Amino acid sequence: MSRPMELMREAKTIAVVGVSTQRPRPANDIAEYLIGAGFEVYLVNELEAGQSLFGKVINPSVVSLPVPVDIVDIFRRPADVPPHVEDAIAASAKVVWMQMGIVNEEAAERAREAGLEVVMDRCTMVEHRKLRRG
Repeated sequence: MSRPMELMREAKTIAVVGVSTQRPRPANDIAEYLIGAGFEVYLVNELEAGQSLFGKVINPSVVSLPVPVDIVDIFRRPADVPPHVEDAIAASAKVVWMQMGIVNEEAAERAREAGLEVVMDRCTMVEHRKLRRG
C-alpha cells in the first residue's frame, strides 16, 4: 500500500484549505466527498471565514480550529502554499497534502523540517477511493 493511501486510512480529521462559497470549486467537491466518507472535515478560507458551506462554518486558518488535524489538504496555487504550510506547522498538523497539480518543494522541505509528512500532486479523494476498492 502506498504511503498516501496509508495516510488516508489513518486520518480522522482533515482541514480543506481553499474552499469557497463561490461554486463550483475542486476544493468544495473534495470537501463534500470527504464529509460523506465520514471524515471530520474543517473548512478553511481566511477571506470567507464565518460563512457556511455544507452546514459547516468556514474557519480563517488551521491554527484556529478547535482540534489538531491529521491532514491539511491544500487547494492553492503553488506560490501560495508556504503560508498554509506555516499555518499547518503552528497548528501541530501531522500531514501537509498538496492536491493534484500542486507542487512546492521549498514549502514541502519546510514542512518536513518541522516534522510533518508531505504529499504533493495527489488527490485525497482518489487515494481514499483506492482504499475502498482494495
